[in-house]
Amino acid sequence: MPTVVVMDVSLSMTRPVSIEGSEEYQRKHLAAHGLTMLFEHMATNYKLEFTALVVFSSLWELMVPFTRDYNTLQVVLVTDGCLGIGRGSLRHSLATQNQRSESNRFPLPFPFPSKLYIMCMANLEELQSTDSLECLERLIDLNNGEGQIFTIDGPLCLKNVQSMFGKLIDLAYTPFHAVLKCGHLTADVQVFPRPEPFVVDEEIDPIPKVINTDLEIVGFIDIADISSPPVLSRHLVLPIALNKEGDEVGTGITDDNEDENSANQIAGKIPNFCVLLHGSLKVEGMVAIVQLGPEWHGMLYSQADSKKKSNLMMSLFEPGPEPLPWLGKMAQLGPISDAKENPYGEDDNKSPFPLQPKNKRSYAQNVTVWIKPSGLQTDVQKILRNARKLPEKTQTFYKELNRLRKAALAFGFLDLLKGVADMLERECTLLPDTAHPDAAFQLSHAAQQLKLASTGTSEYAAYDQNITPLHTDFSGSSTERI
Repeated sequence: MPTVVVMDVSLSMTRPVSIEGSEEYQRKHLAAHGLTMLFEHMATNYKLEFTALVVFSSLWELMVPFTRDYNTLQVVLVTDGCLGIGRGSLRHSLATQNQRSESNRFPLPFPFPSKLYIMCMANLEELQSTDSLECLERLIDLNNGEGQIFTIDGPLCLKNVQSMFGKLIDLAYTPFHAVLKCGHLTADVQVFPRPEPFVVDEEIDPIPKVINTDLEIVGFIDIADISSPPVLSRHLVLPIALNKEGDEVGTGITDDNEDENSANQIAGKIPNFCVLLHGSLKVEGMVAIVQLGPEWHGMLYSQADSKKKSNLMMSLFEPGPEPLPWLGKMAQLGPISDAKENPYGEDDNKSPFPLQPKNKRSYAQNVTVWIKPSGLQTDVQKILRNARKLPEKTQTFYKELNRLRKAALAFGFLDLLKGVADMLERECTLLPDTAHPDAAFQLSHAAQQLKLASTGTSEYAAYDQNITPLHTDFSGSSTERI
């Protein structure tokens, strides 16, 4: 999650802090020391993280902007907890937040998903002596409770500031390291961004689910079969090269660029299963199904950023035994060798997916959809073609007529019924002298029934009611089947 660091540089941050045995520091110096520690950690373990730095007092200035737009952010506010006095202060803003106009609304809650972490250059006793802690807690509450307040334990010094920022790093910026397994092959990887705990249902199952650190590949499937499934999140899977002592190669901060380049070259020469897997999936056009936890799966695949660059990605499915209905239950998938016959055919020209559902779903019915005018025009023309071939096409004529009638009633398109009725009456007047007498009876009957349905009254506009053919007796009278 990208980070916005907001640093308070108001006059109160220049208050001196006496550290025994050293030169005098100001609170803003302690804040800068803590932020330097945070940025160095991110440069080492979160090289793909984007960070923006904003400083503010009575005004604000964007010091380091983002290089792209994001809809989810992590905000780190660094302040000494002083609320200020008078108009425009935090204390005044919180007291008048409900009285503000929409154009001058209080910035919280943010108009995007976010977490707010407040780093106080003060200890808890100092904040509790005033109403500062209460106001800062209100900021977290206004942000839907997403965030946390950190204070310095003990006296204000560099060591305790490091400890406070270390807690933030442990909570929000610890890289997610895992072991990718496939049979006897393994690889140490980093998943970026770090997967967040997921709650399936707050009422039925409120316990957040966390993915395993052992990511085991359970099978492979063609990209065409898995198609473009719904996912919770997408992550980069980056290999971590380890030396013989188990330390990471090329991930530490070095004073010399040549040393870092040398470490990267060494890492590039070490065989890695993650690289092998990425290349295989890319060439074969397949994805790997990976076990994330009990009844929780995801997929590994190659995604190209450009024609020459691609990355190994992991997408997380929703937890459950059947996250992708067209594949069936994940536990019932198996290797092709277990099947009596190759489900893909001898020439690999067919696929066993999607699986047909046992119960016929409502969306699997032949429904009428008029997204474009051409669709409606085609259905009307089909009715008119069959009308000109009466009585031979009587059954087909009424089948298409009832299909259009049901769709029009479902959409509330009653004017369509009247329009089609007028067309049928016109067709009746254009019948040639050689036409079968039954054609005129059927067209007049159908037009009359459509006009009755166009009135919208329940007696004639019932959705489940069909228009039936008119039974005629040319030697006597005409009677309609009831």
